[in-house]
This record gives sequence, C-alpha cells and structure tokens, in this order.
Amino acid sequence: PDIAFLGCEPFLNGVAKAVSAINDGGLTNVRIHSGDARDLLVALPDQSLDRIELLYPDPWPKRRHHKRRIVSDEFLAAAARVLKPGCEFRFATDIDDYCAWTLAHFRRSKEFSWLAANPKDWLTPWEGWAPTRYEKKARREGRASAYLTFVRT
Repeated sequence: PDIAFLGCEPFLNGVAKAVSAINDGGLTNVRIHSGDARDLLVALPDQSLDRIELLYPDPWPKRRHHKRRIVSDEFLAAAARVLKPGCEFRFATDIDDYCAWTLAHFRRSKEFSWLAANPKDWLTPWEGWAPTRYEKKARREGRASAYLTFVRT
C-alpha cells in the first residue's frame, strides 16, 4: 500500500469492472480516471510518476485509423514530462504492426531510450507480471506478446 496506482480506462464497462475489483479487493491505493490517458497526462504535474504502463491499447488496425492510436509523438512528449528521469515506460501489445509503430515513435524521441539488448528482452514478460485479459485472449488465438521497456532519459 506504499505505492499508489492510477489507472485510466476510457470505456464505462471497463471502469465499472475495475472499480468493482478495487472494492472487492479492499484496495485503498488505486484510483481510476474514467477517460483517455492523454487527458490525464495534461493535468499531472511535471515528473510526478515513477512508472507508466500502457497495456494492450486499442491498435486501430486500419491504416486510415492509425491517427487514433494513443502512441504518438505528442503522447510521448506528455509522458516524458510527467515521468521522472530514470523511470520506466512499459508497453505491451500482441499486434506486430503496433509494436513496430511504438518502437518507431520511441526511437525518434530524445526523451526515452529502449532497454532491450536482445529479443528475449522484449519477448519475456516483466518480473511479477500478471497476464491481462487481452493477453490471455491473444495467447488463445496464437499471438505472442511484446513487452517493451523504455527509460526516461
């Protein structure tokens, strides 16, 4: 309980499930923002977060919808502003195209560096990782996940 968790969920059903799980678990260190994470980042103070995790965001697979993806140069600039230097930004997806998209955006950002030294580094879940519902679905459908870790420079 010494660590505070702040989650973002844009969909009402997801918020209801999260709040129910928080209440059922008696968790007092978790808060949910009912809305887009981009809006929350704008409201947070500089260097106020110790870690950001973006887990299985909507991949918007159609090319004409790619502009809707949460990972963008603007989003990374906002994330860099609120993330403390030396702290991690974690990203997980089971969509290869979104993984490549995310890598391209982070690689051109001067505020982040990618920690991977070899494929095992992004194909292995983080220590203590609990698979999400979307990850379990991807596994059932035969898709592997990527676990990307970047550090705020």
